Amino acid sequence: MTDASTYDASTTDPVLDRLLPPDRRNLYVGGAWREADDGKRFEVRDPADGSVLTTVADASAAEGVEALDAAVAIQAEWAATPPRERSDILRRAFEVIMERSDDLALLMSLEMGKPLTEAAGEVAYGADFLRWFSEEAVRIHGLWMAAPAGGTRILTMKKPVGPCFFVTPWNFPLAMGTRKIAPAIAAGCTIVIKPAAQTPLTMLALAGILEESGLPAGVLNVVPTTSDAELSKTLQADDRVRKVSFTGSTRAGKILVGQSAENLQRVSMELGGNAPFLVFADADLDAAVDGAMAAKMRNMGEACTSANRFLVHESVAEDFGARLAERMSSLVVGRGQDDGVQVGPLVNPEAVESVGQLVTDAVHDGARLLTGGEAPQGEGWFYTPTVLIDVPAESAINRQEIFGPVAPITTFSSEEEAIASANDTEYGLSSYVYTRDLDRTIRLAERLDFGMVGVNTGLVSNAAAPFGGVKASGFGREGGFEGIEEYLETTYIAIPAS
Repeated sequence: MTDASTYDASTTDPVLDRLLPPDRRNLYVGGAWREADDGKRFEVRDPADGSVLTTVADASAAEGVEALDAAVAIQAEWAATPPRERSDILRRAFEVIMERSDDLALLMSLEMGKPLTEAAGEVAYGADFLRWFSEEAVRIHGLWMAAPAGGTRILTMKKPVGPCFFVTPWNFPLAMGTRKIAPAIAAGCTIVIKPAAQTPLTMLALAGILEESGLPAGVLNVVPTTSDAELSKTLQADDRVRKVSFTGSTRAGKILVGQSAENLQRVSMELGGNAPFLVFADADLDAAVDGAMAAKMRNMGEACTSANRFLVHESVAEDFGARLAERMSSLVVGRGQDDGVQVGPLVNPEAVESVGQLVTDAVHDGARLLTGGEAPQGEGWFYTPTVLIDVPAESAINRQEIFGPVAPITTFSSEEEAIASANDTEYGLSSYVYTRDLDRTIRLAERLDFGMVGVNTGLVSNAAAPFGGVKASGFGREGGFEGIEEYLETTYIAIPAS
């Protein structure tokens, strides 16, 4: 890896040029890399020091429509492409990504801030969706059966939904793309995707890899923009868009769902989270702390699946808190490309301010600070790993997403109280449970109002598993056998029996 000190924040940085050539920091429409018509560009900043990494073409809403034109033009041809061809393209892209894992991890770390080791983990995770759906592409099937009353045969077939519009977030710039793109390609859908303005570089690199892997021009179109709302509203007003998938905040998701109503677009929404991490008195505390570190500190806590509330039985709360604080305080904070760094910067100064305010309010409410609780002096947008204990249930830090490296511990005295506290949120994405009692595990899985439950593990994400939530965390599933169904429609054919 190149030493981080070599990055001069210019647009001609040789390392950045190798990772993503300057001509690919543009719009990708109809298989062509092009500037925005008005020449407008926006800055991509390094969150470790706030410096400008490079600039990227800034699409207008009209250029979003041009991208949709390209997707629509090839939709019928792409839908008719043999499943094996679609499968082979995805498999080749998977292999290229794994071959270039170090470069993609470095590119991601530069624009997003996560440590290189963690970025490499996301590369592997994101690539796995390409591999999984390359295998699912050839397993799309329908049904043949006799009608119960006889006289008719029932035939069903699956068809691609059609052109899709995707909006992805900044926190997982590769995996949030492949999680949507891979099943759409496998199903025979074409795509217009708008990556987050904070992290467009990784998505542009992915588009280049898919092009290199044989994806026909127009199947995937990438339109980076700072005019998020205008572009989304314009595309959703176009009745040629048949599917919308969004990962991001619940507030923004509600807007997109509302805009989908006019044209009755299929929607998948992976929205906010407020994950409870339940530790019972019989839990293996060493394992629980390991799980807490995984569930809390993935991506510096900037993940919708991040453990947001630690609900710990009162008999083990002090012990658990001390162990967790020891682990959190030992983490190395710094620039993601530096050796040994385990915690990178947050996405922007506003994120640091928000996290700091939640911690301050919790202490004011009566919580005790076990470690951390400050933004270190110097450049960059960092916050030290923090553990709070005796956090009141009604404290703001227990009610909203922290999106930072902060673990608030609240105690409970009974299983009923734990379940009630865990479910006392508008969100319902992921949850975590640590206990050695099998009967309790089953009861909790049945009663927790969350789309995912991790039992004695702090990691639930897996390309082979259905990822998604309930309530204000959205609807639809990404990954698993269910993932490709989001991009397929069912046609029923009635055939008289001879």
